[in-house]
Amino acid sequence: MFFRLSSWELALILVAVVFGATAIGLVLGRFLRHRSEHLREPFGVLQAALLGLVGLVLAFGLALAVGRYESRRAAVVDDANAIGTTYLRAQTLHEPTRTQSLRRLVRYTDISIRLSDAIPGSAASRDAVADGSELQRQLWALAGEALADAPEASAPRLYVETLNEMIDMQTVRIAALNNRVPGAVLALEVIFAAAALGLLAFYLALLGRGVLPVLLAAALIGCLLLVTFDLDRPTRGLIQIPSTPLTSLRASMDLPPAAAAPARG
Repeated sequence: MFFRLSSWELALILVAVVFGATAIGLVLGRFLRHRSEHLREPFGVLQAALLGLVGLVLAFGLALAVGRYESRRAAVVDDANAIGTTYLRAQTLHEPTRTQSLRRLVRYTDISIRLSDAIPGSAASRDAVADGSELQRQLWALAGEALADAPEASAPRLYVETLNEMIDMQTVRIAALNNRVPGAVLALEVIFAAAALGLLAFYLALLGRGVLPVLLAAALIGCLLLVTFDLDRPTRGLIQIPSTPLTSLRASMDLPPAAAAPARG
């Protein structure tokens, strides 16, 4: 649900929840200020304990989001390396398999870049995956022809090895893009943060203290929640997975192949 929202929509929802809970706590605290002698001690202990628990929950959620972000970024680099190696080894194949494979690898790189820009689970993402799978079948068929034409040569065998790795990397990338922080964890973070801020605001209002500290705490926790949610939205948030390795690889493919077609023995 959250990864389909724009960054502004997500920020507005989090601000409404965080500052709404804070405002409710301030209103209730001022309303019950006349009973502060009886409520001060129990609520002081409760809000301190809840704030500590919220800190652990927020740290846990952020660690999960950062770990998934790093996995997605590493998958893009590995995918670009696998395609690049396959493209280089395709240059060692005999014609016409060489030219046919190189052209399809260029199109496959374009599809990998499309996958980086598509929202996981969207129609654009499914189309990119389907187009990539079709090209994989064509490339594998061409690799089979290369092996049949030169069963004793090492170049087709090395090419097939890296082609297999390239095909596997698409599965890894798709799995990484769809590997999200569990919704229950994100919901728990928001609920606990709202409850802790509301209780803190209630306690400070009960004591007659200023509202600036609790507003600063609400802003800080709201920013932390936004970063956690944003890290879990690899193509929609402010913090996105860079596709620079793939775009750089695609630019290099516009140059003439580094190796000439081998002569048939």
